[in-house]
Amino acid sequence: MGMKPANRCFALSLLFSVFVSIVVALPSRALSSGDGTPASTAHPFTAADFDWREMIPALAAASELPGDQGVKEMLENSSVLRAYVVNQVWADCKSDENRCAAIADSAALEREVTGRIDAIVAKTMVTRDKMAIVDYTLASQPFPFSEIAAYKSQKRQDAYFTLALAGKDYTSLRVKAKYGAPFDDDIFQWYGVYKYRVDDAGYRSEAVFEIDPTNDAVIKIAISLKAKKKHEHSKTGEPN
Repeated sequence: MGMKPANRCFALSLLFSVFVSIVVALPSRALSSGDGTPASTAHPFTAADFDWREMIPALAAASELPGDQGVKEMLENSSVLRAYVVNQVWADCKSDENRCAAIADSAALEREVTGRIDAIVAKTMVTRDKMAIVDYTLASQPFPFSEIAAYKSQKRQDAYFTLALAGKDYTSLRVKAKYGAPFDDDIFQWYGVYKYRVDDAGYRSEAVFEIDPTNDAVIKIAISLKAKKKHEHSKTGEPN
């Protein structure tokens, strides 16, 4: 006797939630830990789940690629965008049970998410001022971020990635609790900034958190990575 439609839908829902936890946990390069277990348990994606340092490998890889390929590299490996797209896939599944059944395993779901991200890149990519750019609004809310953008220089080994936050619950206090004291901070007319840096032999990557001084909420996160010139590789004593 076959499973009743209602029970089948419930079972798919449970199965899908397991795979969501795997895909959302990390970028596409690392969906599980070394022993094959999921990297985290399922929970709604929050601003605090994002760690700017997780984007450094993608930006480093992107810095060595042509502009359009570099942008694609960053967005395919963004846990934020993958989480957002998973939410869209799940919303589509609610109205199409057969489609949901077709992607009810981690590999199929990963392919679906990557395919949708590639479609976003193909549709929204522009070139301006010798930069390949995708600036994409995360219109399906609620979601902790409202906009995502990736920029790759056509001439230099520079890559940039930005996120605009949708809510006001991610504050500077939470930033300091996660990353420690910034190496630099400043206050401008409309916002303050916290700056963090990672130095590597081949590149320097920085993150700037823009903060609303009226409520202490993080407004935007901007990450940059610039490849070092050969003569810089041998320098020592640079600040971290």
